[in-house]
Amino acid sequence: MSHDQDGFPNLVLVTGGAGFIGSAFCRHVLAASDARIVVLDRLTYAASLATLDPLLGTGRVELEVADVADREAVNRVLSHHRPDAIVHFAAETHVDRSIDGPDAFMRTNLIGTFNLLEAARIHWQRLSLADQAGFRMVHVSTDEVFGELGPDGAFHEGSLYAPNSPYAATKAGADHLARTWHRTFGLPVIVTNCSNNYGPHQFPEKLIPLTLLNALEGRRLPVYGTGRNIRDWLHVEDHARGLWAALLRGVPGEAYAFGGGAERRNIDVVRAICNRLDLLRPGRAPHAGLIDHVADRPGHDYRYAIDATKARRTLGWTPSFAFEAGLEATIDWYLANKA
Repeated sequence: MSHDQDGFPNLVLVTGGAGFIGSAFCRHVLAASDARIVVLDRLTYAASLATLDPLLGTGRVELEVADVADREAVNRVLSHHRPDAIVHFAAETHVDRSIDGPDAFMRTNLIGTFNLLEAARIHWQRLSLADQAGFRMVHVSTDEVFGELGPDGAFHEGSLYAPNSPYAATKAGADHLARTWHRTFGLPVIVTNCSNNYGPHQFPEKLIPLTLLNALEGRRLPVYGTGRNIRDWLHVEDHARGLWAALLRGVPGEAYAFGGGAERRNIDVVRAICNRLDLLRPGRAPHAGLIDHVADRPGHDYRYAIDATKARRTLGWTPSFAFEAGLEATIDWYLANKA
């Protein structure tokens, strides 16, 4: 149990590290430090070994195929590897899937988080006082726990919880568990909440990659309702930098909100993708002709936006990607990495 001379943890346990945001975080850690990483991942449909393989090839990343909902497995991984820090991404994340089948969300997001917190507490309590002082756990969450916004304002660390989907409710419950394990047991946990992530390697069930891949194949581009619902878009690499800053400089018991400051209507995001493809793949232009307004999602939140003032002020973090440039680069990446 130790940190290097720069104060970086020597070994970070990353749950869900084969997923979209988790793998981006792993790439950032490898580039920003000499830390080693243990990825704990069940390798569900949203995980990508193709994304993880280059990281495993560095010799600094090890994969443990395990389920956070399996308490014995989680205890085994922590006892064996004895991490200096934990960053918890492992979760079921897609709202539509949570409506169709909430059971998996209850199991992974609630029971899994409870198992990890308990294993981390036992691990932490066995450390020396010096190592206890340096240990950190970051619980990664979403702005959807706060419900929806009207036309004005933005979510922040003091916003009231008002989840409106099974996914959001399970993440809200997990946030409360994380805060409780800090308050009751002293476990040095930090909670983060982010706006909608985008970027390379995202599984094509989310808006941007789904729209892009459907358009490339000439399929309809489903848009819920009028498409006027608004999201605040955060590039996944900016989010990864923020989480690393929270791990290194965040205060246990505190929450930090990360947003890209890039509010866009869903329909405008879809149209921007179509316009880019019209330029790069003109054979199917105009791609906007594929847009298909479908029945709205049950309980569809109107608007999300994050006020990231606290993260900017206390962590020295700021997003670096302008949305239009980030979206173009993301589209270009998918076109260059069709496999």
